[in-house]
Amino acid sequence: MSNEARRGRLFVVSAPSGTGKTTVVERLVQVVPDLVMSRSYTSRAVREGECDGIDYNFITRARFEQMVAGNAFLEWADVFGNLYGTCGEDAERELAAGRDLVLVIDVQGARKVRSRGLETVAIFVLPPTFETLERRLRGRSKDSEDAIRRRLATARAEIDAVVDYDYVVVNDELEACVDRIRAIVLAERARPRAMAPVVDRIVNSFNRKEVV
Repeated sequence: MSNEARRGRLFVVSAPSGTGKTTVVERLVQVVPDLVMSRSYTSRAVREGECDGIDYNFITRARFEQMVAGNAFLEWADVFGNLYGTCGEDAERELAAGRDLVLVIDVQGARKVRSRGLETVAIFVLPPTFETLERRLRGRSKDSEDAIRRRLATARAEIDAVVDYDYVVVNDELEACVDRIRAIVLAERARPRAMAPVVDRIVNSFNRKEVV
């Protein structure tokens, strides 16, 4: 669909840590045109294999706190001692250009976005079972035992937020999960409100023609 006169839609994808939400969305934006993934700002150190400006916008904690004071973030959160946030100016630039934007954020971040009165399509990604989530976290071999336990405890606390979301998708297999979320994005794009510029143009073409 043409982006002419069309404002992008804001999608929010949340999931317990270790569910694979980032991997899912990275794949999703590869297969859905005019869909981009928001790049968060973070105060944490760059990990091996990560690139500034690609994986995250890495900034100092002092700079992050300056942006917070300047109300630069749509949402921000302290996650296990590190700060993460979504820049409002960056998001607006994508939406104004007619591109749909996906925010990959946790439950508390999603609440902050909603509290701003922004229209969103919220998707919660679930692991098949708690045991699967624990196995995935341990299989990543990136975190200490204490860190894994904190993430699992957070997952237990966050899981009840699923009722606040518009859609729920289970990440039992990557491509299947991507296909389900792709279907949601395409369905949302077909809503009359989202299609308004196209609908108006077609309806006007009918009104200009007299039936012979």
